[in-house]
Amino acid sequence: MAKAEERNIYTIQADENIGEVKIADEVVAIIAGLAAMEVEGVASMAGNATRELISKLGMKSLSKGVRVDVLDGIVTVALALNLKYGYSIMDVSKKVQDKVKAAIENMTGLTVADVNIRIVSVEMEEE
Repeated sequence: MAKAEERNIYTIQADENIGEVKIADEVVAIIAGLAAMEVEGVASMAGNATRELISKLGMKSLSKGVRVDVLDGIVTVALALNLKYGYSIMDVSKKVQDKVKAAIENMTGLTVADVNIRIVSVEMEEE
């Protein structure tokens, strides 16, 4: 039997009448990556493929550049981002933090304590 991928799985809802809902930390990381990529000024996730490659490689590539820690239903997210040149790093970072926090909390019911961002590079627009 093949060994399963190492990943953490968390119970986000348990109801003895219906059952339970579990979520893998990689799913939370993908939610964070998708939310971050929606913010104008974010070029890509650091260590991640471009948007065109995402469709070819699949959703798992969106979790690159994202680290998620969940402890007792509290989430800490760390993102490594490549930003587009000409955008305010402070403004884009704040928007990413807000969007990632809202997306994770709305989709999973988990509480997000921190969204830490590391800017890895600034990319010039190709003409």
